[in-house]
Amino acid sequence: MLKQLWDWLEKSKATVPKESLLGRAITYSQNQWPKLERYLEDGRLNIDNNRAERAIKPFVIGRKAWLFANTTSGARASAALYSLVETAKINGLEPYDYLCRLFTELPNVTDHEQLQKLLPY
Repeated sequence: MLKQLWDWLEKSKATVPKESLLGRAITYSQNQWPKLERYLEDGRLNIDNNRAERAIKPFVIGRKAWLFANTTSGARASAALYSLVETAKINGLEPYDYLCRLFTELPNVTDHEQLQKLLPY
């Protein structure tokens, strides 16, 4: 199927104006072709970056709110909170439940071992 697609791209490139949307799509497809071939060679590779896009979405949504952090310490606190939330998510935890547990138990921690038990992984 890819051979057929490549042949169509080559044939169409000669007849479609480069400046048209289809012409630009053909050029883009051919420029990305090595990446497509690489994806097909290794089944571990994802064909898209949706997982990464979903992971950064909260940061994109929150970026305007961060303009009002007002201080360096406020920005650091926001970054620490987002780090905790994203780390909890990637480890299969419900962020709200994890943060409730963390904020309840953290004041009672007296040694490194107890702190280790509170980590989300």
